[in-house]
Amino acid sequence: MTAFISSLSDIAQDYDAVFCDLWGCLHNGYTPFPGAVAALQGFRAQGGRVVLMTNAPRPRGAVAAQLDRMGVPRDAWDLIVTSGDATQYALFSGAYGTRVGFIGADKDESFFTDLPQDLRAVQITRTAIPEAEVLLCTGLALDLTETPEDYRLQLAQARNAGLTMLCANPDIIVDYGDKRLWCAGALAAEYEKLGGAALYFGKPHPPIYDLARRHLGLQDPRILCIGDGLWTDIKGGVAEGLDTLYVTGGISAHEFGPADAPDPAKVRAFLDREALPATHAIPTLR
Repeated sequence: MTAFISSLSDIAQDYDAVFCDLWGCLHNGYTPFPGAVAALQGFRAQGGRVVLMTNAPRPRGAVAAQLDRMGVPRDAWDLIVTSGDATQYALFSGAYGTRVGFIGADKDESFFTDLPQDLRAVQITRTAIPEAEVLLCTGLALDLTETPEDYRLQLAQARNAGLTMLCANPDIIVDYGDKRLWCAGALAAEYEKLGGAALYFGKPHPPIYDLARRHLGLQDPRILCIGDGLWTDIKGGVAEGLDTLYVTGGISAHEFGPADAPDPAKVRAFLDREALPATHAIPTLR
């Protein structure tokens, strides 16, 4: 049964590292959550390693710069691993072709230029979708105003061309302050409905966890996965055989009553219904 805890420090001694989500756990897209920052700093002070694991489609350098602008202190984390990182290894291997159609925002351009040093990259060429060999999707070009419906023509073109979509962010939605935005995962879901094939590289899928373990470099570490996304953070942790800490005050908070005082019975019923039994639960990371 899922155990409710009052703070990360209650269980910190049981783990060598945490894989911690960003949006909804550490920040809201605008500002960091002070309690979450303090919790991660405390975990590191006791010798733990903090891996910030995010479904952001951009490389880790761009995410680190974003966190710096928000004011997240560098002593709150050790490593960043992104869905964009994991997707880069797949795309730039050349396994899916070298002519690439692209759906995404200008802010995601670093995906094509900020490559990890250990990646032996092939030369790729960006092209129109009908001439492409593979489709890369990092998200909506104008995610503050657009919806998946705006992409029906492009998705139909890709399906007709028989392209595989590489989805660099499996998230369906994300909360940006008090606004809910569509993500690349929503376009991938629509693409599959049209009969197209999509591959995913972020949570809950294995590539991002494999990459995080490789970068962590510890021998048989005890890892705790922290997140507010039941179908990404918790599902991924469960699939990897790792313990999980479900942050109930995030994207599904409306299911459980007051965000700062969720009803444990409602939380457990929700987890049981989805067959995703989190090891621990907490209203907010603190």
